Amino acid sequence: MKLNRLAVPILAISLATPGFVIAQSYASPAPGYGQAGGWDTPPQEFKDIQRQGYHDGIEGARKDFDNHRRPDVNNRDEYRHPHVESSARADYRDGFRRGYDTAMQHLMNGPR
Repeated sequence: MKLNRLAVPILAISLATPGFVIAQSYASPAPGYGQAGGWDTPPQEFKDIQRQGYHDGIEGARKDFDNHRRPDVNNRDEYRHPHVESSARADYRDGFRRGYDTAMQHLMNGPR
């Protein structure tokens, strides 16, 4: 009788434990992504609008890569028609292009 009382909790714990191990192993981000000095960090000399463009370019490249689209920054609506002040468009596009190119290089060829 005591064995039956222990069997259910032991079975529940043993079934739940592999889920915790798996969840922990996938919890860490990819190396370099989002970390200071990682491949996705914009150059320090960039202005704020260039940094925004750089990050948007990375996201645009990731979307193109995930959807198996041809890598072409000119096909991104965010690049062609940025939602920024007209005086900041050149800087935004510069950052976007560099972020897009960096991300495509990383996604297609892996980390250096």
